[in-house]
Amino acid sequence: MHKETLYPIFTNSHQKEKMPKIKTIYVCQNCGNQSPKWIGHCPSCGEWNTYEEKIEIKKSKSAILPDSVNYEDSQPYRLSEISSESIKRIDTCNRELNRVLGGGLVPGSIVLIGGEPGIGKSTLVLQLALDLKNRKILYVSGEESIQQIKIRANRLKKENEDCFFLCETSLEKILAYVEKLRPDLLIIDSIQTIATSSIESTAGTVSQIRECTNGIMKYAKTQSTPVLLIGHITKDGSLAGPKILEHMVDTVLQFEGENQYFYRILRSVKNRFGSTSELGIFEMGDSGMKEVLNPSELFLNLEDNGLSGTAIACAIEGNRPLLIEIQALVSSAAYGTPQRSSTGFDTRRLNMLLAVLEKRAGFKLSSKDVFLNIAGGISVDDPAIDLAVISAILSSNFNIPIDKNIAFSGEIGLSGEIRAVNRISQRIMEAEKLGMKKIFIPKGGKSIELKNLKVHIDSVSQVGEFFKKLFKK
Repeated sequence: MHKETLYPIFTNSHQKEKMPKIKTIYVCQNCGNQSPKWIGHCPSCGEWNTYEEKIEIKKSKSAILPDSVNYEDSQPYRLSEISSESIKRIDTCNRELNRVLGGGLVPGSIVLIGGEPGIGKSTLVLQLALDLKNRKILYVSGEESIQQIKIRANRLKKENEDCFFLCETSLEKILAYVEKLRPDLLIIDSIQTIATSSIESTAGTVSQIRECTNGIMKYAKTQSTPVLLIGHITKDGSLAGPKILEHMVDTVLQFEGENQYFYRILRSVKNRFGSTSELGIFEMGDSGMKEVLNPSELFLNLEDNGLSGTAIACAIEGNRPLLIEIQALVSSAAYGTPQRSSTGFDTRRLNMLLAVLEKRAGFKLSSKDVFLNIAGGISVDDPAIDLAVISAILSSNFNIPIDKNIAFSGEIGLSGEIRAVNRISQRIMEAEKLGMKKIFIPKGGKSIELKNLKVHIDSVSQVGEFFKKLFKK
């Protein structure tokens, strides 16, 4: 009798210890920061009223036993036991996209594409889906209906019988269709519209994005199926959702461009299987995204109109040389305080170059307004365009036009020296390809082994020396 009374008490107490602990936390829907209580202002990202309640279930340590682990699922390998065969990439039938991805889609990889609304993300992935023949593709849309996708496909004037379309926002239903169809490529448009029933929050929240991406990632890795995810961005231009989203995926591609221009730039922000400095250039047209194979011609206006304040720079973006047009306007300050403004170029670096021109070369620009623009709206971080920037500034300041057949490539140091830049041979060959007659490069750089060049190479070492050569009568 005593045993029968004690036994149920012991059993209930034992079961109570194994029960999972339920804890309530509050998660910021903007950055993912957690707090034990609700707060109005997020200390991590500074946003207001972004915390939402979340139920967190923690299992006790005794619930996770070594006997419950299935050791057949995964096991450690020596480096010598791993096959060294190269992974065969999937050709996207788009040379610019292949360039940014590092050669094509890697099986089992997850690619995240972000960009401004209406910039062409959905158009690009739909064009990719319709171009890939003899491969089963599943295009999942949580934003458009089947009829809307059909309208976009008709505008592209393309068809693909191996491409299937699904309008669904439930992760469980999507994975069920994926398991049934077994596609060679999965496209999700967009990840912010997908939600799982295991979490009691709306689609697009931090917890939903994290869990849905995790579920898709597990399928992609186990079945070696590449996945393309389209992601929204916030008002400051960063990808919406938790930062862990960018850590979970293999590749992050950023779409850039202005609505006033027809071209789009696709940059690789993160790439586990290729270079992160590559970019692809597309032109938006009536029939979708068109590859731009010679972007230098797109950014240049080679008509010699005899106007001052323009110079041609040889820049390198990734492995691609570009010739871009630098435009400058220097005028007397109309409102007392001189203005410094730049588009596509770092304003702080512009201020540094103006200080070098005044301190080291004696050009009085402190009382003048200086406006700088990279034609076409492209943003360039290559320091080799410094020489073209100061050329355009001095040309506008003295109202002396620069010949359109002259190109520039060189970095400016704080002491006024013109420093060497990398891959100068590639820059010179691009200048010759576009018919440049002369190019200014730094003196004392790496030896240039180029023969039978039609372009004249002029080496300079100081800003003062460069100014005399450029504007000599």
